Amino acid sequence: MTALISYGYIVSAILFVFGLKKLSSPATAIKGNRLSAMGMLLAVCVTLLNQEILSFQWILIGCIIGGLIGVLFARMVAMTAMPEMVALLNGFGGISSLLLGAGAVLLDPFQSAFGYSTVGFSVIVGGITFTGSLIAWGKLSESISGKAIRLPFSIGINSLLLATILLLGVAFSMTGSIGLLWVLVGLSFTLGILSVISIGGGDMPVVISLLNSYSGIAACAAGFAIQNLLLIVAGSLVGASGIILTNIMCKSMNRKLTNVLFSGFGSDPSGELEGATGEVQPISADDAYLVLESARSILFIPGYGMAVAQAQHAVNELSELLQRHGCEVKFAIHPVAGRMPGHMNVLLAEANVPYDQLVDMDDVNPLMDSVDVCVIIGANDVVNPDALDNDRSPIYGMPIIEAHRAKTVFVLKRSMNPGFAGIQNPLFFKTNTRMLFGDAKSSVQNLVTEFKD
Repeated sequence: MTALISYGYIVSAILFVFGLKKLSSPATAIKGNRLSAMGMLLAVCVTLLNQEILSFQWILIGCIIGGLIGVLFARMVAMTAMPEMVALLNGFGGISSLLLGAGAVLLDPFQSAFGYSTVGFSVIVGGITFTGSLIAWGKLSESISGKAIRLPFSIGINSLLLATILLLGVAFSMTGSIGLLWVLVGLSFTLGILSVISIGGGDMPVVISLLNSYSGIAACAAGFAIQNLLLIVAGSLVGASGIILTNIMCKSMNRKLTNVLFSGFGSDPSGELEGATGEVQPISADDAYLVLESARSILFIPGYGMAVAQAQHAVNELSELLQRHGCEVKFAIHPVAGRMPGHMNVLLAEANVPYDQLVDMDDVNPLMDSVDVCVIIGANDVVNPDALDNDRSPIYGMPIIEAHRAKTVFVLKRSMNPGFAGIQNPLFFKTNTRMLFGDAKSSVQNLVTEFKD
């Protein structure tokens, strides 16, 4: 039976690896998700063959309850709430690892120093992941302020708290004290709250990616604690992929991870923008139609505003109409657009936008001067030219989609309020920019109506 379980774990691990590989491309992402799900189902099934399991009744009850919750989330959670959903799932992974590690010690208090250290590590990282993810969920859902909330001496407090956790973690690995374990749980919960609450909303995509990595690392440590090979492999895959993605996103923002963690995005008052004022030039849907109708190359730049308005389907319909008029249409995707990694890709895929129309920031910027009309839908910070030429801006040095170089720029916004990072955008006041105010979905639908008429 042990050999059968081991072989099952090997097959599951292979399915995880191939599933993760296929998730790297939108064209194969669905198949990758199914392969990974099959791997997890196989892992659960072969684990249940273990004769040490005392009761299948509670396992069955847990599977039914968890399955029902998963189905409800899949059907009820809107695409606009997907970043919050991902944050919650990261938190669930963290608390699962914490409970698994703590349970290993409570059921078997007589372990080696290595066993205690893996338990302590899973509890610490799992606790930080859990409460940190809850704070990220609160910021993304706007249950709490998305701005960086800074306590006096926050960096010093967090550093002292982390040092205390590490020292107590070493003490726990040597003694296995249950009292120390609960202290570690409380301190890790506190550090998770304090470390994420001080990060501004503009950095949430990076934070979500980092917390995802933490959840994998915690699961890997829990795997060592209970000596489960597959949990070690799966946790390592999630942890490594999360770190890689976090690094990619930090490079896309031209920022170091330490800067993200200790400097709230847009929280520095000295970064108030100079010259980000002036008169905007509004445009009506009728006039916007006339400009689009005569254009030969159009670039859509989606942002979180498109997600809020649920405008992706209307945008795709407009894109198809433009192509029928002989216009070349592309969608420029910034790595940190939206509020989670790949947010815009998910929305456009839901609207059946062809994958070959999606272009990366690095590929589209060299061609920007030849773009007739650049249509910005709810994006703010990823097209802010102050990132290029205002060294006092909090986003100075961040690579952006250089929409200001297009011949004409349409910006679809509800109002002149700044983006999620709280930074005003001087692009809105440039002479080649026209503001199409209103709900993005309604504005795009009005343009669709104009083309059809």
